[in-house]
Amino acid sequence: MKAAEPLRPDLARELVDRATKAATRRAGRARNHLDGVRLGQGRHSDHADANWLRRILAEYGWPGHRLVGPDAARAAWSIALHSDDQPDFQRTATILLERAANAGDARIEHWAHLHDRALVTNGRFQEYGTQLLLNPEGITLCPLRAPESLDERRATVGLPPITVALEAVRRRYAPDHLADDAPTVVLAGAA
Repeated sequence: MKAAEPLRPDLARELVDRATKAATRRAGRARNHLDGVRLGQGRHSDHADANWLRRILAEYGWPGHRLVGPDAARAAWSIALHSDDQPDFQRTATILLERAANAGDARIEHWAHLHDRALVTNGRFQEYGTQLLLNPEGITLCPLRAPESLDERRATVGLPPITVALEAVRRRYAPDHLADDAPTVVLAGAA
């Protein structure tokens, strides 16, 4: 069965394009392959992407599956997820994404990631264990509320047990994939 055409394919294309370029910039940053000028340009582009998405949210609410399709909805999530320099926007995006997920128009897993990221960005403990730190010593969870019940919370939003998620992230960010002098960065990858 063919998926329905999104209502706004133009927005879908723009979201996917912006998120793809941002992912390329982040990959270079994580591998310490950017000089100071390119790093600054990347941060400026991330800020511009968040401001563009802010306008979309104001006009349409969360750009979900019906409006832009699943790939572009994921792209919107990625842009919001990486808008750490705009915590007010990140919180607003979290609220709108939760509404869309509850209405079946977005993935609840995306909401859990964004919810955790907004908590961590604001200096609070995360709920679902999706936010990690990558540093020269390895990968660790950002501070977490009630670790003893983490897997139960993760299951409520369709996430695998934390041991499974951490192993996948450790494979993805194995030392041979990163520069030895890579900086400490926050990862949003504990699926």
